[in-house]
Amino acid sequence: MTKDTQGPLWEVFVQKKSGQPFVHCGNLHAFDAEMALQNARDLYTRRGEGMSLWVVPSAAITASSPEDRGAFFEPSNDKIFRHPTFYQIPDGIGHM
Repeated sequence: MTKDTQGPLWEVFVQKKSGQPFVHCGNLHAFDAEMALQNARDLYTRRGEGMSLWVVPSAAITASSPEDRGAFFEPSNDKIFRHPTFYQIPDGIGHM
């Protein structure tokens, strides 16, 4: 058994400007959240690329599997109100 000398893996998200979404920019190893934030600041915002950071333990992220794409996303297809074709576009509003 090898000893973990880097700490757990953290995912890093950067917000470039206020009001904009946070964007995943990479990952890093750190032993706790404070260390992860400091390392993320040093690695991903050293040239002023962002104004706010999120760090999330990679182990805390749950993702859908590409293999389950059809079965996982199909249930929304039976809800016609989720499709833009369900709504009438009022006169005077241009089509894009």
